[in-house]
Amino acid sequence: MDVILAQPRGFCAGVERAIEIVEQALELYQPPIYVLHEIVHNRHVVDELRGRGAVFVEALTEVPEGAVCIFSAHGVATSVVNHATQRRLDVIDATCPLVTKVHLQAQRYARDGYEVIIIGHPGHPEVEGTRGRIEGTVYVLSTEDEVAQLQVRNPDKLAYVTQTTLSIDDTKDVITALNQRFPNIQGPALNDICYATQNRQNAVRQLLSEIDLLLVVGAHNSSNSNRLREVGSQAGVTSYLIENANDVDPAWFTTQTRIGITAGASAPEVLVEGVLARLQELGVAQNVRTMEGIQENTSFRLPANLTKRKHAGNA
Repeated sequence: MDVILAQPRGFCAGVERAIEIVEQALELYQPPIYVLHEIVHNRHVVDELRGRGAVFVEALTEVPEGAVCIFSAHGVATSVVNHATQRRLDVIDATCPLVTKVHLQAQRYARDGYEVIIIGHPGHPEVEGTRGRIEGTVYVLSTEDEVAQLQVRNPDKLAYVTQTTLSIDDTKDVITALNQRFPNIQGPALNDICYATQNRQNAVRQLLSEIDLLLVVGAHNSSNSNRLREVGSQAGVTSYLIENANDVDPAWFTTQTRIGITAGASAPEVLVEGVLARLQELGVAQNVRTMEGIQENTSFRLPANLTKRKHAGNA
């Protein structure tokens, strides 16, 4: 009845930054603070911040004119930024710096006359935000079949960027297909892919040979959490995506089941601890250990307008 915890797992630096932005804004400005969309894709995080006075909205029209409004870690389109200016909102941008890097790269391609492809999932907030930052023609695709069907104006002036919550492994087949069909296509360096997504998938792959069942703690609308479950399933290991301990089904386990646990980049460690407590109640978590793995130490600075206000308040 072994339980092995993946390393790394859970919060990435962009998520930690976004949550800290909301927490500090609540202290500095006092509630209510408005947040456009879920700050990160995790119900537990959102509910906790809501309980402290954050108001989550789906449209800027729900935010009173002149109020403080935080953009989520996924980023927003230029039209949203302009709308916020029109409504005189005091904006704090919690967009993950790695997402901002993608925005800037895509904009450079567009300014140089390239049609831009976003490799990612249509409708995902990050993809829609990136699409809305680009002037000119934009295509969104996620499969090799879509590459084969793609019709562009000039095959020699084509570039791509990728959704950050997809790993190098997730995008390599699509990128290979793009390079084969459009030999002159431009694209970012591999190290521009989100480090956290790749690290968490690598940890799960390393874990799979030692377990019979994988539990991924994360939200059902979290792209990277869903992908972690898929990594397990595609390797033939029974894998479940669970939001918290309440989703654990005793029927999944026998006394011989070796269990692996990981967590998506927006899932807090407290949820993993809750799942462990539930497994111990069921008698299937007597030996718990953490695998050897990468110790992440990346951190991102907070937005300048937030830190300036904090320093002014301390003066």
